[in-house]
Amino acid sequence: MIKLQNICKDYILDQETVFSALKNINLIIDKGEFCAIVGPSGSGKSTLMHIIGLLDKPTKGNIFIEGKNISDLNDDEISTLRNEFVGFVFQQFNLINKLTVFENIILPVAYARKKLTYNPEEKARYIMKRFGLLDKEDSFPNKISGGQQQRVAIARSLMMSPRLILADEPTGNLDTKTGEEILKLLQELNTQDKISIVVVTHEADVAAKTRRIIKIKDGQLV
Repeated sequence: MIKLQNICKDYILDQETVFSALKNINLIIDKGEFCAIVGPSGSGKSTLMHIIGLLDKPTKGNIFIEGKNISDLNDDEISTLRNEFVGFVFQQFNLINKLTVFENIILPVAYARKKLTYNPEEKARYIMKRFGLLDKEDSFPNKISGGQQQRVAIARSLMMSPRLILADEPTGNLDTKTGEEILKLLQELNTQDKISIVVVTHEADVAAKTRRIIKIKDGQLV
């Protein structure tokens, strides 16, 4: 589903210093995978996630999405592909506190560039019912628990029917029991809904719940 070919990502720190965050990365993520990207702080795992999620462009190399090289796409085309192809879940939840739970979940629809084949409000309420959030529909994010906020974030990531979910430290702000519930939910989306899941984490016990562990150190796969 995703192929990274000879991916490098450099950052210019000053006129004479270049920092290589990723060095010649070659990686394939197959359809239906549930895998983890692990590595210490500063290893390049977040940069790799941004490349996979089309949030950033590599300095060198090619990205193939379902066999198509996206190197020739312009920024608008990449934004459209990202909106339709991938859903994001973050450690900090990234919810908007002035919007209700329902409004946060349905928000991605506002940026849709294609005609939707479903009723967004019906889909949002279906997901909320599935995740046990219907009674929180009119609540604001800062008035519900951390676990509920992460469920809202995952529900929001599903609104555009993504084929991939990228979860960046999804249990980092949660207690152990709640974190396990969130991982179980991601496993369910993978096995039942056939959505590919990539979890970025530094926690070994979280990575162990996935079916493949991709290790990165000093910008290189190991």
